[in-house]
Amino acid sequence: MCIGIPGKISAIHDGMQASVEVCGVLRDVDLTLVGDRDEKGQSRLGQWVLVHVGFAMSVINEEEALDTLAALQNMFEVEPDVGPLLFGEEPR
Repeated sequence: MCIGIPGKISAIHDGMQASVEVCGVLRDVDLTLVGDRDEKGQSRLGQWVLVHVGFAMSVINEEEALDTLAALQNMFEVEPDVGPLLFGEEPR
């Protein structure tokens, strides 16, 4: 099963690397698949992306991101194995 986790781009570094915040944890994410700028040439800083295995797979809107995070957090309550996806290596 593949699960994409929503995260908000908090910094864009040299090249296509970014820091993306997921549930309070910063992750290094590659932006190659979505680019560091949108179709209008604006920076993706502050935008939400769907992250899978260290890559931003797509750009999503904030409502979709927050709904997905809420669903994953509810899933965590009954399935603790979801914890590392949301909170990094050490589940809360």
